[in-house]
Amino acid sequence: MEHAGENEQQAQAVSPVGQVADEALTDQVSDELAASLDTSASEQELTEPTQEVVLEEEKVKDEIDIQIDLLKDPDWVVRREAAITLGEMGDERCVEPLAAALRDGDWQVREVAIEGIGQIGSPAVEVLLKLLRDWDVRKSAIMALGKIRDERVLEPLMQQLRNDEFMEDATDALVNLGEPALPGLIKALKDKEELVRKQAVIALGRIKSPEAIDPLIEMLQNKDWFTRLTAAAALEAIGDERGREAIKPLLKDSDMVVKMRVERILAKWKKQPAAV
Repeated sequence: MEHAGENEQQAQAVSPVGQVADEALTDQVSDELAASLDTSASEQELTEPTQEVVLEEEKVKDEIDIQIDLLKDPDWVVRREAAITLGEMGDERCVEPLAAALRDGDWQVREVAIEGIGQIGSPAVEVLLKLLRDWDVRKSAIMALGKIRDERVLEPLMQQLRNDEFMEDATDALVNLGEPALPGLIKALKDKEELVRKQAVIALGRIKSPEAIDPLIEMLQNKDWFTRLTAAAALEAIGDERGREAIKPLLKDSDMVVKMRVERILAKWKKQPAAV
């Protein structure tokens, strides 16, 4: 009986501690279960959007593949529409197929391929620079580079001004490039090659930037009559009062063609109000 009483007293003494331990264990299990459920829910929330993104990417990839295949269609209309679509996608994966389309037998396909590459922009620059080495597609590559506002395109286009066969295309491309081409073109006004200087004057006149006025005024003193003539025409295109005053001395130019052109320019300007 004494032992039984002692056991009962020991049980009563231990009981509160055991109860506390059980409660702590229960709380721990409960917290772990709740955390597990939260993690599962979070993972599910993250997984669903991720799966949607992956599916969307696969869809786009499939569409690109479809359009690439259509570039090989015997019907030029289909090829043209495929090139337009690839350009509108604006994905760098479309660059190589569109670059290949620059060799298409139909000029209308080549034309939209150039536009498409221009829409994609900077990711296409390296491919186009490589194509400049290929005479067959150099013209198209030059035109495409002129549609991309990337500092890497300027020097290669300026180099093409030295090429008799492609200088007109390079001039057009630099004009399309616009303001970013100004530093290179203004520098080219002092180039050792007369051909480069002339094309630079023509391009600056077509861009019509006020930044080109003073450099063009300097070109009015050039010993070459054609350079003086194109500089005067460029200043006419810009239409600034400084240019109007600067070409007046050419009314006494030694070259009759220059003199007559300046007379016409000034007569035209007299009918218009001076630019402010």
